[in-house]
Amino acid sequence: MPSQNSTGVRRKPQRQRGHERVAALLEAAGACFVEKGYEGTTMTEVAARAGASIGSLYQFFPTKEALARALMQQYAQAVYEELGKFVEPSAHWSLQEWAERLCGFLIHFRKRHPAFVPLVESMPLPAADGLHIRRRLRAELQALLARRAPHRSDEQMYAAAVVVQQMMKGAAAIQAEPGMPGRQAALLEMQNAMQAYLHGVFG
Repeated sequence: MPSQNSTGVRRKPQRQRGHERVAALLEAAGACFVEKGYEGTTMTEVAARAGASIGSLYQFFPTKEALARALMQQYAQAVYEELGKFVEPSAHWSLQEWAERLCGFLIHFRKRHPAFVPLVESMPLPAADGLHIRRRLRAELQALLARRAPHRSDEQMYAAAVVVQQMMKGAAAIQAEPGMPGRQAALLEMQNAMQAYLHGVFG
């Protein structure tokens, strides 16, 4: 078995076949992380699930951390792109639609990318990586909100983005808590709170 490269420097695929192999490895890793969590997943299991040799896996991802970080980067890019799809239709949304879409955003994202949660909760993600993802998401939210409230200053819209981001995370936490009684009622209250807050932001 190839030894793990302590530097975690991964080889970039150069050809289409290499890109397809990396995609298969990341998909397999996501499935393993969902089933066993970050700590419980082994590189051997990922390679086996992808139908690849362990040498091929280490060629592209020298360590499990490098593999998980690549998957997190993929998820982060998906978050930015999916939020970007709100730009055009949001011009015609009512306040209720704004609240529903924003409160449901992370909930639906987690359903489409189930490995996102176990990675966020258990992966030893470098502080700088997590901070970059949060700040980028906040900047995307700020730009989205500012289109609806061009009369507000950048400082005001940044503060609004921070609050909205926390409310989105709150809605996702309500949805994710196992066995929560009155879950739907709580989510509706969160949407009402988001709607009331956005009413003040948009003026």
